Amino acid sequence: MKKYYFVYIVMNENRTTLYTGFTGQIKVRIQQHENKEIVGFSSKYNCTDLVFYEKYDDPNTAIFREKQIKKYSRKKKLMLIEKFNPELKTLNQAIYKVDENYL
Repeated sequence: MKKYYFVYIVMNENRTTLYTGFTGQIKVRIQQHENKEIVGFSSKYNCTDLVFYEKYDDPNTAIFREKQIKKYSRKKKLMLIEKFNPELKTLNQAIYKVDENYL
C-alpha cells in the first residue's frame, strides 16, 4: 500500500483561528485535534475542524509545502482554503469515510 503525506489546515468553530500542520496519517491526526490530544496552539485555540488538505507522495515535498503555507499571510491562507472549500465546511467526517488513497 502506498504511503501518503498531508498538509492540512484546521480552524476553530468560529473560523477565527487556524493552524497548519503536516502528517502521514490524516485521519488519526484530525481525531487528535478533535480530542485536543496535541498540546499547544491548536488545542489552546480549539482548532479542531479540518477545512483544507493537500496530499503528497513524498514527505519532503509535503514538509516544504507546510513551511510555505505557514509563511503565508492570514489573507493568503484564507484564499487558499476558500478555493478548496468555499463554504469553509468541516471536512472531518468526510475524511473518516474515505480511504486515504482516494482523498
